[in-house]
Amino acid sequence: MNFLATAWSSLGEDPAALDLVRPHEVPLDSVLPVAALVHDAVAAASLSAALLLARRADSAVPPVELDPVRVATAVTSERHYRLAGEPMNAWAELSGFWPTADGWVRTHANYPHHRDRLLGALGLPNETTADELLRHLHGRNALEVEEVVAAGGGVAIAVRTEAQWREHEQFAAVARSPLVSVERIGDAPELELAAADAPATGIRILDFTRVIAGPVATRTLALWGADVLRVDGPDHPEIPAQHLDTGAGKRSVILDLAADRDVVESLLADAHVVVTGYRPGALDRFGLSPEALVERHPGLVVARLSAWGTTGPFAVRRGFDSIVQAASGIGWIESPDAAKPGALPAQALDHSAGYLLAAAITSALRRRLDEGGSWLVETSLARVAQELLDAPRSPWIGHPSWEPTVGTHDELTTALPAPHYDGGPGEWPSPVVAWGSSEPRWK
Repeated sequence: MNFLATAWSSLGEDPAALDLVRPHEVPLDSVLPVAALVHDAVAAASLSAALLLARRADSAVPPVELDPVRVATAVTSERHYRLAGEPMNAWAELSGFWPTADGWVRTHANYPHHRDRLLGALGLPNETTADELLRHLHGRNALEVEEVVAAGGGVAIAVRTEAQWREHEQFAAVARSPLVSVERIGDAPELELAAADAPATGIRILDFTRVIAGPVATRTLALWGADVLRVDGPDHPEIPAQHLDTGAGKRSVILDLAADRDVVESLLADAHVVVTGYRPGALDRFGLSPEALVERHPGLVVARLSAWGTTGPFAVRRGFDSIVQAASGIGWIESPDAAKPGALPAQALDHSAGYLLAAAITSALRRRLDEGGSWLVETSLARVAQELLDAPRSPWIGHPSWEPTVGTHDELTTALPAPHYDGGPGEWPSPVVAWGSSEPRWK
């Protein structure tokens, strides 16, 4: 079964609809079938949107045919980003692979607070350089570093082989979950929406996500007409280039979830969808758990994205695409010479998870139209990684070079949209706004 069929089955959708997708090969080179993964994740989102459009417009379902170069550009967007001609510096000095006394670790220190926690957990001063971190880690064991940094709230992982990952308790926890899930978790009247010529017109989405996967999901829904309001706290500013790369079509507000509780609650009262991308349980104290949300606001679609899933020893840990790749064995599988771990040619776990979440959200919205209810949709980077690891592997086949599909607004150049159904939009509905520049209200 290919990735699209697996995702479609996980969504509980009719397999006959898959005949509407015309497949193409995406030009990405890797040992694992990452090209098929990203194509099928974008196709799942596009097909689910096409079904929602047909339901709202009372029309035939439009077929789905993706531009493979648009898909390749979208999932490698950080390479094609330019601001006033300057590229994105995607990785901070202390993010990357580091040899240890008995193996390797991978760190993620792009955010200043994660850098501080990494160094603090290791007992190093804030002014530590990459060379000094290299020397320090060379004298420590990989699993020790993983545990110490996790306990200190930082992000580091021991680089495992695939066999080591499959023996880990977190692998077993992830294996018990579907690739993407859509679950009814409460009762509510049927959703009433006017006829529209875009799938998500009139849908209001409150977006509590950052980095790549969550913003990709909500940007995709904005492409299809949703009013997306991204909410960030004042204490940890977003990395500017990261916001600009994934923020098209959305608005951005800064709210303190404790002090501005009344404002958040007023936004929730008129929202249709809430998307969270933090560790499971991290937002519960603000009344943002799925159960608390649908109790106060019946009919919500709550979308939850995480690095490791909601169960298992890693569920409460922080994680990113690069960290999950390193933990799950992908780093060694994609190693160019077996001397140092490697990586996929794209942050494909992030992007694929984002598009799968968008597919699940549009699927749940269609069910709300037909049967009402409150809904929870979920996926995780680790579950996407497992799907990739379980797929058949083919000999390496190189693709010819390709010209990225990008658009420029003012001085900002970013990837064009990859999701598409026949007759659907090919451009973002509006350019990205400055981080935190919007008012906390719906359009």
